[in-house]
Amino acid sequence: MLPAAVALTALVIFPVFRDPLDSFLGDSILALAFVVMALGLNIVVGFAGLLDLGYVAFYAFGALATGWWASDFFTGVNGERGIHIGASEFASSLPGVHLNFLLILVGAVIITAIAGAIIGLPTLRLRGDYIAIVTLAFGEIIGRIAQNGDELTLIGDYKFSNGRQSISPIDQINLPLIGEFDQATNLRPYFWMGLALVLVVLFVNFRLRDSRMGRAWIALREDEVAAASMGVPLVKTKLMAYAVGAGFGGISGAFLGAFLNSVNANQFQFGFSIFILAMVILGGLGSIWGVVIGAVLLSFVNTRFLTQLDQGIGNDVLNALGLDFTFNEVKFGVFGFILVLVMVLRPEGLLPERRRKLELTEGVGTGGESVYEARA
Repeated sequence: MLPAAVALTALVIFPVFRDPLDSFLGDSILALAFVVMALGLNIVVGFAGLLDLGYVAFYAFGALATGWWASDFFTGVNGERGIHIGASEFASSLPGVHLNFLLILVGAVIITAIAGAIIGLPTLRLRGDYIAIVTLAFGEIIGRIAQNGDELTLIGDYKFSNGRQSISPIDQINLPLIGEFDQATNLRPYFWMGLALVLVVLFVNFRLRDSRMGRAWIALREDEVAAASMGVPLVKTKLMAYAVGAGFGGISGAFLGAFLNSVNANQFQFGFSIFILAMVILGGLGSIWGVVIGAVLLSFVNTRFLTQLDQGIGNDVLNALGLDFTFNEVKFGVFGFILVLVMVLRPEGLLPERRRKLELTEGVGTGGESVYEARA
């Protein structure tokens, strides 16, 4: 308990020692949002063993919830006077729908949980690669709908999204007893908000893992046939995994929508799903703390390490080798090489779950004589 308390205290006071608009603080906020998203995907992939390649769909729904309910997107609602519930003083004078951020989080969880259950329905009789194909298809469908949402009527004359044009600006987060954040002058409240979301999601993850449902997910991952024969309800168990994992994705999407101050359909690309999945695999499938580490590492590799190489020594090395392209053109290749290297050296992940580690190391180092004796 003491090391955890010290680490938490250090994280809480960390922003105080950084400039209020420090770029590293901004990258840390992104890392916290990715931790929440990776922990959600870990429930689906790590706990339940259901490969999900369309997780970007839940990011999209969560971000769109912020765009719908924290901007002037629905300009003409209520006779252009707007709807305001728990909004800041400034937002209360604007047209459109403006809800308190906590209400938006609740709405995002409900929308994404329903979407997760709907996406999970076609996979109930599928296994392995077939599940990946179906979820990939749903992720692409939602991304395309968001990109063409300016031509899709949602309610009345209102569209589903602004298409490739951003829904912007988004209201600043406004919390009861705390007030409205001011991103233009201070990023610290966003860091503390992101940290609070991580702590809540971590608590829920640990409680779920040790619950009856968590044990059912793990049994499903280990052997679906054996789990069914022992009375595990497969339909309910799978749908709960999709719904809960999607809900966490919606929370992170709503937070990112507010932090980035815009919701653009170009953000909802297939590569984002792979990015989050890589965090889960790198940290260790099913390992809660491993996923946290994997998400933080890959987030900073993407936002700090590769960006600095692109702006500095990376291009110098390519020029010295006589290569006629920039580092930005091969950045994703370098990112992939890092992942391959880690997977070769430590395939079970950086901080693997005990059961997963045993699976990958079972039989390693046994000689032919031992195998013969076991067979005999």
